[in-house]
Amino acid sequence: MAEHTSSSITVDAAPEAVMNVISDFPRYPEWTGEVKEAEVLGQDERGRAEQVRLLLDAGAIKDEHTLAYEWIGEHEVRWSLVKSQMLRSLDGVYRLAPLAGGARTEVTYQLTVDVKIPMLGMIKRKAEKVIIDRALDGLKKRVESGGAQGPATSGTDKDGN
Repeated sequence: MAEHTSSSITVDAAPEAVMNVISDFPRYPEWTGEVKEAEVLGQDERGRAEQVRLLLDAGAIKDEHTLAYEWIGEHEVRWSLVKSQMLRSLDGVYRLAPLAGGARTEVTYQLTVDVKIPMLGMIKRKAEKVIIDRALDGLKKRVESGGAQGPATSGTDKDGN
């Protein structure tokens, strides 16, 4: 079984606000440094992304890949790689845990990446850690600055209507 890397951060916002930013893929280029384009390719009956194409530019690593998303309740989303030029696999999860009666949220990000080029496990885990920490920092800043506008592609309200 592949080893994964995980980290957590506390965001001063309700889980719903955090999930609104996580699920708003078209706006990822506004707050993530590596994502240059994000296109939702398919949605479920609630308007949540099922497949997303991402164009990444992380300096030495440039890649276009498609991820499949699985939404588990209101506080968890998982993704896995559908296709990529540089990656063999990419599995991740965001888990949200309400704190302080729902006024704050602990966000845990878990990631497992396998690249097509040979790479030492220690170097790969360090790269995963950098990706996770940047993503969590960007997410926290985006949510706390009021960037939780909700999915641009969703026509549903918080109750799925």
